[in-house]
Amino acid sequence: MIGPGADARVLVATRPVDFRKGADSLAALVKAAYGADPFSGVVYVFRAKRADRIKLLWWDGTGLWLMAKRLERGSFRWPTIEDGVMRLTAAQFAALVEGLDWRRVHGGRRPIAPQLAG
Repeated sequence: MIGPGADARVLVATRPVDFRKGADSLAALVKAAYGADPFSGVVYVFRAKRADRIKLLWWDGTGLWLMAKRLERGSFRWPTIEDGVMRLTAAQFAALVEGLDWRRVHGGRRPIAPQLAG
């Protein structure tokens, strides 16, 4: 897959944005509304009013990526609409982009080291 790796930090803007905005406008929104640096390597996820479309904004160190996806059937699962952003894990981000319910993805269990006999 072309795009951010599994170790990328992901922030989701919970309030819908105008989907006519391009990369520069979304980068300005990240800076103005969230006080964040759009060129930090963090993946910013934006939603449209209709929950079937998302845009991803990501700086890879050489340029600003703007990726968009529209689901043909169904809709993306979104957090409650409120001001601010929320962080997703890499597994939750992968589920979100695939149109799955990212809230059902958890970090997994820590393996327990076996104890020595005796």
